[in-house]
Amino acid sequence: MAETEKKAPRVINKSGTLKMDDKVAATRQARDISGRKMERRNRRDRARGANAGPKEFDEITIAVDRVSRTVAGGRRMRFKALVAMGDHKNRIGIGVAKGNDVTTAVAKAGSKAKKTMITFKMDGETICHETRTKVTGADVLMKPAAPGTGIIAGGTVRAIMGLTGVKNLISKSLGSTNKVNIAYAVLEGLRQQVARKDWIGAKEEAAKPAAKTAAKPAAKKPAAAKPAAKSATAKKPAAKKPAAKKENK
Repeated sequence: MAETEKKAPRVINKSGTLKMDDKVAATRQARDISGRKMERRNRRDRARGANAGPKEFDEITIAVDRVSRTVAGGRRMRFKALVAMGDHKNRIGIGVAKGNDVTTAVAKAGSKAKKTMITFKMDGETICHETRTKVTGADVLMKPAAPGTGIIAGGTVRAIMGLTGVKNLISKSLGSTNKVNIAYAVLEGLRQQVARKDWIGAKEEAAKPAAKTAAKPAAKKPAAAKPAAKSATAKKPAAKKPAAKKENK
């Protein structure tokens, strides 16, 4: 085998240099001017993105606004991002952050949303009960809906509910149109959800049928058959005649 490898023809590139074999390329190491081996640090794995599994949370940017702050030298312009993050089940988080550019603001808001994530109760594919929450000027009303209704809501509420498992909902914004306040009002309404089994009076109603069945008396046995009534044709005994009075002489 060694003789055949030595006699193998060399492949020359168009530039006139010899083409490197795969075995040689695998063992070759880069060297600096002094001849020392160069170490490649902080190398990223190219196949990492392809082999990575599905994301645990999905993220959506609801709004990006340009804000300014007046300082001694003039106005300082920055960007504010509102980001929502959820797992399409019953976990949702909202974050607001500022940055010198849009990318920085969105990244900071996403990290805040992940830290402030909450878990809320659901009743199938809708919320458990009606809620009306107020955050500063925002006033959001949310009601459960029947299957097939869909999400009837405004842009901010619809975007947030799209990251949860809620698929049937009726909502109405009754106050301010500020997106940040509306987002926090929706988050507070989801936090206030109580499961149906934990409602006040639900345990009492469930206990009432059990108490009725326990206190129910035993079934009565069928009464014995009564003797047949006497026929109308049966002869009645003759009435006795009164005795005749004796005549006084």
